[in-house]
Amino acid sequence: MPNILVDADACPVVDIVERIARRFGLPVTLLCDTNHILRSDYSEVRIIGAGADAVDFALFNLCHAGDVVITQDYGVAAMALGKGAYGIHQSGRLYTNENIDQLLMERHLSRKARQSSKHHLKGPRKRSREDDERFEQAFTRLLQTIQGGNTHA
Repeated sequence: MPNILVDADACPVVDIVERIARRFGLPVTLLCDTNHILRSDYSEVRIIGAGADAVDFALFNLCHAGDVVITQDYGVAAMALGKGAYGIHQSGRLYTNENIDQLLMERHLSRKARQSSKHHLKGPRKRSREDDERFEQAFTRLLQTIQGGNTHA
C-alpha cells in the first residue's frame, strides 16, 4: 500500500488529497515547515524545522518506491522518481521519467531569465475551481492505476 506524501507548504490541494485518500483507504503525511503549521483529523502532520529545503529533504527521506509524492517542486519530484515513487503536481500534471528533465531545464532557464531581467514578472494566476477538478481527476486516476497493479510510470 503506497503512502501519500505531500509537500504541504502553501499547498492548495490538501483537502482534496485527504478526501480522495480516505476513499482509497491510503495514509497521508503532510510535511510543512514551522512557517506553515497545519492540522488534520486524517493525515499525519510532520512539522519540519525551518531551513532551506528542510521539508524537501525530509520528504525525500520518507519516500519509498511506490509512494505518491505531491509537490510543485520539480527537484523534489525528480528525487521521488529516482526512488521509484510517483509524482504529481498540484495542477494534476504527472511527473514521469519522460518529462522531468525537460521540466528541470525549463525551471533553470526561467530562473536565469528572472535573474537577468530588470522587470518584475507576474506571478502565477489565481487558482480556479477547474484547477482543483483537474487535480482531483488526475490524482484519482493515478491511485486507481496504482491499486490496479499497473507498473510505474
